[in-house]
Amino acid sequence: MEFGHRSVLLQETIDGLAIRPDGIYVDGTLGGGGHSLEVCKRLGPKGSIVGIDQDADAIKAAGIRLKDFGEKVTIVRSNYCEMKSRLHELGIDKVDGIILDLGVSSYQLDTAERGFSYREDAPLDMRMDTRQKMTARDIVNDYDEKELYRVIRDYGEDKFAKNIAKHIVTERGKGPVVTTGQLTEIVRRAIPMKYQKNSGHPAKRTFQAIRIELNRELEVLRDSLDDMIGLLNPGGRLCIITFHSLEDRIVKSAFRKNEHPCTCPADFPVCVCGKVPKGSIVTRKPILPGQEELRENSRSKSAKLRIFERA
Repeated sequence: MEFGHRSVLLQETIDGLAIRPDGIYVDGTLGGGGHSLEVCKRLGPKGSIVGIDQDADAIKAAGIRLKDFGEKVTIVRSNYCEMKSRLHELGIDKVDGIILDLGVSSYQLDTAERGFSYREDAPLDMRMDTRQKMTARDIVNDYDEKELYRVIRDYGEDKFAKNIAKHIVTERGKGPVVTTGQLTEIVRRAIPMKYQKNSGHPAKRTFQAIRIELNRELEVLRDSLDDMIGLLNPGGRLCIITFHSLEDRIVKSAFRKNEHPCTCPADFPVCVCGKVPKGSIVTRKPILPGQEELRENSRSKSAKLRIFERA
């Protein structure tokens, strides 16, 4: 399958970057190169962009899509949590803007053998980086019931997490759970039918939870935000698109902390902790997809864009 992915909140993100023609930009989740392509169109002779992705298929597709921009584009196969060290290797200390689109690509969802989708029967995989040894199959079959419950409760926010974990352990006792179809059926049986009718696909939350756990998505995001803000030149912007409340809370909290880092008690007349603001939040409320985008791309419905500007 061709790496097809429609970039969500594309124009809003590009506008939010406030692109400087001779600036240096980073697309930390390169994907098919949709956001990077629009950045490239706005760069002058000295402008450049570094695209980072851990998915080999994304790297290949983006390379083809961006080939006409030549040396303006540098593509690195890595996780965005390694952004600071990867840029250092390229001789880059500061940049003028960073993009993160945290959604799973349409290609990953629609390519059955990648094992992300509960709508297709395929091997349980869910690796963003196929060089990684651990897969979703290992989590489903090796985590004990208590660990499975924690993952589904915390990352899937599913009120039936305990029952789902119990059903998984019971079923794998009869033989290993190795396909997405098997897992989907187990989850379906664990959730009362009356709750399945109006709550979307019953396996959606469990699949999300296992994917997040496997790829350490929230941990990586939480540990990377301060570094990314630190990489920005004055006036540089960090644009982040999230797709569920767990990600959005992390981004919102980090932006607030960097805007108001003072830890002094409220009754202190002056700040003595010495922590100074690193910038300001551009988006007091997140930017959401418009009606036209929602009509054209149903997968955009949960997207939220937040923007931070370096002081």
